[in-house]
Amino acid sequence: WSIISSVIFLFGIAAYRKYSSGGGYPNISLSTPLPGIPKPVFASVDGHEKYETKITTLENGLKVASQNKFGQFCTVGILVNSGSRHEAKYPSGIAHFIEKLAFSSTAQYGSKDEILLTLEKHGGICDCQTSRDTTMYAVSAEVKGLDTVVNLLSDAVLQPRLLEEEIEMTRMAVRFELEDLNMRPDPEPLLTEMIHAAAYRGNTVGLPRFCPVQNVEKIDKKVLHNYLRNYYCPERMVLAGVGIEHEQLVECARKYLLNVKPAWGISAPANVDLSVAQYTGGIVKMEKDMSDVSLGPTPIPELTHIMIGLESCSFLEDDFIPFAVLNMMMGGGGSFSAGGPGKGMFTRLYLNVLNRHHWMYNATSYHHSYEDSGLLCIHASADPRQVREMVEIITKEFIQMAGNAGEMELERAKTQLKSMLMMNLESRPVIFEDVGRQVLSTGKRKLPHELCDLISNVTAGDIKRVTTKMLRSKPAVAALGDLTELPSYEHIQAALSSKDGRLPRMYRLFR
Repeated sequence: WSIISSVIFLFGIAAYRKYSSGGGYPNISLSTPLPGIPKPVFASVDGHEKYETKITTLENGLKVASQNKFGQFCTVGILVNSGSRHEAKYPSGIAHFIEKLAFSSTAQYGSKDEILLTLEKHGGICDCQTSRDTTMYAVSAEVKGLDTVVNLLSDAVLQPRLLEEEIEMTRMAVRFELEDLNMRPDPEPLLTEMIHAAAYRGNTVGLPRFCPVQNVEKIDKKVLHNYLRNYYCPERMVLAGVGIEHEQLVECARKYLLNVKPAWGISAPANVDLSVAQYTGGIVKMEKDMSDVSLGPTPIPELTHIMIGLESCSFLEDDFIPFAVLNMMMGGGGSFSAGGPGKGMFTRLYLNVLNRHHWMYNATSYHHSYEDSGLLCIHASADPRQVREMVEIITKEFIQMAGNAGEMELERAKTQLKSMLMMNLESRPVIFEDVGRQVLSTGKRKLPHELCDLISNVTAGDIKRVTTKMLRSKPAVAALGDLTELPSYEHIQAALSSKDGRLPRMYRLFR
């Protein structure tokens, strides 16, 4: 064996020497097809047909939208133009209850377990999520089970039984969630709720997304039916599907969603709230002891959380894209980020805030946008003794947004936004939500490549223009924790109206 292996080794060296000199190979360029090999056949896409979102409106006003995507599984769901913003004439918290009651017993299914067993046969899962303006019922399952899935969705949305024991269980779940919201170490959901309440005081998107404790007992079957009668009508709904043929989905929609009498009866919607969001600005404060939020043996330092926001624009306006780029440019995150490519370590809130002020634990930019208004805000966290300094750092960042954006940082933000958009749209449930939400709000869908072109066209002038317009609005402020050092709302407003973002100086006789 040793002789044979030596011979092979020596032969290998000889072959290597022969070919490494280049003399053994024919001199052919890489772009020339190799002789004697059949010509390759490349797959082709006939036009843009494979990428288009197809939309059909049924006789009753319900829209059916689909996007084909290769695979054995599909995501199908019903989106309803209904959320906490529509609860002005009802006790707040209905949307929260509807989310928890979804996929419970219906006219055809005796319990939630029956629904889950039916979906299991097709490898399916179901979920319901409500936001301030949309309620979304979704199912992911095998394509072969489409008929069953659409039948089940129709039943879950239009024929829920809303039994007394189910409502009682939901009350318990809602109470638990409210307790959890106040106890969890991550204050972001609570701050988002507070900043909306401050920015849109007592109207539309400023109404509470979570059910207030005092309303838990008030919401019953009668209240729910009264609400559903007005908002769950076909013209306010979209049946969206990803990974299925459009004609097949339309056929199922006609079969199960065309002449269905809902559990609450058919009547013309009489009390639909068409209010337009009124941005008011203002402050919402919550004094809270944050010294004991740590869950494990490692204590989390006591922090005060501040969120400052200004009015941006609705997602239907052309300025929505420059605002999305601006939000990406601000970026930010927590001071414990591990970094790495694409983590946003070159965004302004990292470079100007977290890298310079070691005592700040968090600085993150958020952009919330709705069909009639929007809110761009920055969330920051620090030790309670440094709240004043932290607020001034954030107000300065807002003022600096109106300066000239550097070419490199702008290109980086645009590239990052495009890559985030394209990476998110690799996922089938995300495509489903994108199709459903766009068709529900505009009746059509902008394709990813169109959005990428719009992002590419954003200039530094656009960023400056939208920021200047945004800085004219009154600030919305949410503050949580020990607020002893918090500047007054008037001082924050003065800082955002100044040239440099500095808070007015305070002179104290006694320290």
